[in-house]
Amino acid sequence: MSSIPRKFHWRAWHVLLAASLLALLFLGMRGLWDPDEGRYTNVALTMLDSGNWLIPQRTDGIGHWTKPPLVYWAIATSIATFGANTWAARLPSALAYLLCVWLVRQISARLIPDRRNETALLFATMFMAAGASQLITTDFLLAACETLAVCGFVCARFGDPATWQRRGWWLAMWLGFGLAFLTKGPPGLLPALALIAFALWVREPGRPRDIPVQVVGVLLFAVVALPWYLVVTQRTPGLLHYFTGSEVVDRVASDVHRRNGEWYGWLLVYGPTLLIGALPWTWYVLRWFGSLPASFRRWWRNAAIRRAEAGDVLVALWILLPLLVFCLSRSRLPLYVLPLFPALAIAAMRMRRGPALPNWWWMVALVIAMKVGSLLIPATLDVRTFVGEIHKRAGDAPVKRVVFIDDTQRYALHLYLGLPARIERVSMDAPPQARFNPDFDRTAAEELARFRGDPGVLWVTKLRHWPQVQQWMTDHGAHAIQLGDAFAEYPQDIGKDGTPKPDDARVMFRVE
Repeated sequence: MSSIPRKFHWRAWHVLLAASLLALLFLGMRGLWDPDEGRYTNVALTMLDSGNWLIPQRTDGIGHWTKPPLVYWAIATSIATFGANTWAARLPSALAYLLCVWLVRQISARLIPDRRNETALLFATMFMAAGASQLITTDFLLAACETLAVCGFVCARFGDPATWQRRGWWLAMWLGFGLAFLTKGPPGLLPALALIAFALWVREPGRPRDIPVQVVGVLLFAVVALPWYLVVTQRTPGLLHYFTGSEVVDRVASDVHRRNGEWYGWLLVYGPTLLIGALPWTWYVLRWFGSLPASFRRWWRNAAIRRAEAGDVLVALWILLPLLVFCLSRSRLPLYVLPLFPALAIAAMRMRRGPALPNWWWMVALVIAMKVGSLLIPATLDVRTFVGEIHKRAGDAPVKRVVFIDDTQRYALHLYLGLPARIERVSMDAPPQARFNPDFDRTAAEELARFRGDPGVLWVTKLRHWPQVQQWMTDHGAHAIQLGDAFAEYPQDIGKDGTPKPDDARVMFRVE
């Protein structure tokens, strides 16, 4: 027998095992990060406590309309099943990641059949994909829904010609787009631009058009995507204008949300995201981008070549058209491009030459090491220090509400304080508030009238506001009783003299 070990061949269950390790390992060890993880979890917990699964609310009577409800439903369902803990809150993102891994394998089985398992693992070990799998946001759920839609198209267009299978995949495409629309609204339909462009540019004479099943698919999309929007806009006058104006037009055409809206913002945000997020496979992604000019010249000149290389054309359009929209839009955040990473993984594998990629377990180990490192780095967004300060001051008394007065609210507290706790933000002198998603939940006067003297309500303000808050309470016939000393959550919030910085430290108090 030869002393040279034979090459390890990856099978589907190997990919599932490796991806499951990356998705579920350390899932509940890190505390929730504000603002995003805390905000999404808070809305889901409010749904569970109130029983109102139709209207997303950040607290009693204050709607949270920045996103459709699918991500809140997923988090609430997970918490209802597995308990109020960080593991359950993050589980939907981890499952969406695993679904994406499987879908990448399904797509690759049609486009790169001999590399389908390795392509799925390549996606699973990209830093962006593996890292975002343990973040509570809408983005991985959106990525899973969009990838389902593209998978349905690819399997119908490139897969088995059997009529019933092809029609089933067309319906899967429409289902994916319906769920994507219910996750993030119109941005969830961006891959449709690529599919439409591909269908118009790469025509295949004689291929069945399946018009009847497409009609059924449109109806399926409407049944999945539209009822929630129809109900809430009918019940809430002005909400449709808010959805189309603030959440679509303003994000695309203006910098009102202040998310890197400068003309060069796309380069600052998406350049590093793609380069670092594609690690350890960035070199192959760069090679693929470098090959595009020659590929497009070849495809443009010869329709036969386009048809012969239809899979490559589709992957290129899947990446480039949504990326162009992201760059033109003036609201830009790194996770917006997460749904492109399944396509980037396929593109990277297409650039491979020669034998299959070796040493995959080393790549898995590298990503696990990255996750361990992220746990060791002190996170200024982790709310658990704040939770400890609350328990230290509240003692055994149950905390049912934390009111931040002229301060940034920490919605992640809701998970740790349990139901039916509420987190609210109020102001002593709040200007007129927007009707939808106002900056403050109520005025301090309204909150004082509701909860004055309630021992289950804790009030929090910044140290520099504390004298003003005391005076304001006195002017309104109340008395603010400080609980313990002012506290700083993190070492950087403590000055050189050893005392908390007024701009960063907080005071916790009760009101009588």
